[in-house]
Amino acid sequence: MIRSKRGQKPPRKDRRRRILKFCANENNLLRGGEGSAGGEGSAGSHDRLAVAAAESVMEERAKLIAETRQRFTSEYLQQDKAEKYDSRDVERLQQDDGWVESYLQWRHHHVDDTLKMIDDSFQWRKEFSVHDLSESNLPRWTFETGAVYLHGYDKEGNKMFWFRVKLHVKDAKTSLDKKKYAAFWLERYAKREQGKPLTVVFDLTETGLSNIDLDFVRFIINCFKIYYPKYLSKMVIYEMPWIMNAAWKMVKSWLGPDAVNMLKFTTKADVQEYINTEYLPTHMGGIDPFKYSYPPLPDDDFQTPICENGPIPGDDELDGKEKGDGDIKETVDTNHNEEPLLKAKKVSFDDTERLDSKTKSVKKPQTVFKGSLLHISPAEDIHFGSKESGETKCLIVLTNVTKNPVAFKVRTTAPEKYRVKPSNGSFEPGTSLDILVSLHGGVEASPQDRFLVMAAEMNQAAGGGPPDLGQFWKEVPRDQVMEHRLRCHVVESYKATNAAKENSIKGYAVGYCQEDLHSKVDNQISGI
Repeated sequence: MIRSKRGQKPPRKDRRRRILKFCANENNLLRGGEGSAGGEGSAGSHDRLAVAAAESVMEERAKLIAETRQRFTSEYLQQDKAEKYDSRDVERLQQDDGWVESYLQWRHHHVDDTLKMIDDSFQWRKEFSVHDLSESNLPRWTFETGAVYLHGYDKEGNKMFWFRVKLHVKDAKTSLDKKKYAAFWLERYAKREQGKPLTVVFDLTETGLSNIDLDFVRFIINCFKIYYPKYLSKMVIYEMPWIMNAAWKMVKSWLGPDAVNMLKFTTKADVQEYINTEYLPTHMGGIDPFKYSYPPLPDDDFQTPICENGPIPGDDELDGKEKGDGDIKETVDTNHNEEPLLKAKKVSFDDTERLDSKTKSVKKPQTVFKGSLLHISPAEDIHFGSKESGETKCLIVLTNVTKNPVAFKVRTTAPEKYRVKPSNGSFEPGTSLDILVSLHGGVEASPQDRFLVMAAEMNQAAGGGPPDLGQFWKEVPRDQVMEHRLRCHVVESYKATNAAKENSIKGYAVGYCQEDLHSKVDNQISGI
């Protein structure tokens, strides 16, 4: 057992931080492994040790979150201090464990530093009125310049936040509006994709001295260091001119040692290490035809999937379609802005029975997103196997938690790759529905692919017939539509990943390979 210089056991808080630093990675997965070199007994003891470590992490995590909330209330919400914050942020801090944890992780689980960060973040959020930023209360010109926007995904499947620096002109008179416009995009993304990281792309093509605005750059860095912790995946700097070398040395100092390794300086020759050509504009060597224009706001290009209303063909039928290919193209809706006028389509037990033979071999997802109208499983990621594993199907399970029928529809950013059955319809309160998502034969899922589940409650008048779904979606107010996004995750061994999920402790995943996990647990325990 490691002790301090005076022979004392390390303080409990330090031990807590060390354990949390060991396991607190939101993308990791606790695995029970196959036999290790030490034999079955050795593997079993390591597995029990790993489970015990995970349980300890969960316990310490809960204690730190509770301590953070208690101290924030007692030290920062007394008397007139509470007026510094938006009440919606204070309420969320008391209810959203993930939000508190994001601040704690960014400050290495030091509660004092975390509280200071929350205080700074909340004051800024109220000063900028981030909850209320919208197209209607920001100057139209901020949207029309095209200097800042969200579009596309990097190779890891992270959304990209673009800064076309040549379109930004330094001007003290408009500085606040530009900062609020950037905050608008960040808050919009954070509400839709809670906790999912962004890749910032600074496109410095054709920039000059008039475009250099270090105050604005520092604001963007503070957004990720203080206001939106854990959202920065990397910062791609493209074609930085030599006149900005000194400026970027200053930027590195602002980022600090923890984030400076997120800077990726690239040129046309190597930018594809981080971004595929499909999401690179032509001047960066890509093939993305996207051109920013406003209105409307650019957003994820969710479209109606293949075979929206038809049955999902069997594998033999898929092979035949691939050879002909003509019939497949006809099934894609070419006008994606309008829903087809469908008659009322409820999902019945007969529909479920017809799908049953295809879903028996598909593993039920384990995680759940609890929305106001639907519970959606999985909560975040749809898992497909690689081509080698042959796993090309997965399930999305919807549960109606309202007292009325709920209409739903599913869209995807890659309609040519996926078949969804059923992709739209309605179902009764208290019932669940399995949606089968299948890869079109011969293609592979990508981390850049996304699915959008939309739902709206249907209040049927007494004695009235079922409403027309096409008309319903045209008339339902936008603020009454629940939306939830799912991203695709490709795993080498689909079965192994699902087995690991079943063995995860209380849904908290820690994903090291078996050998790495064993060694890290051994090192951790020996240091306590």
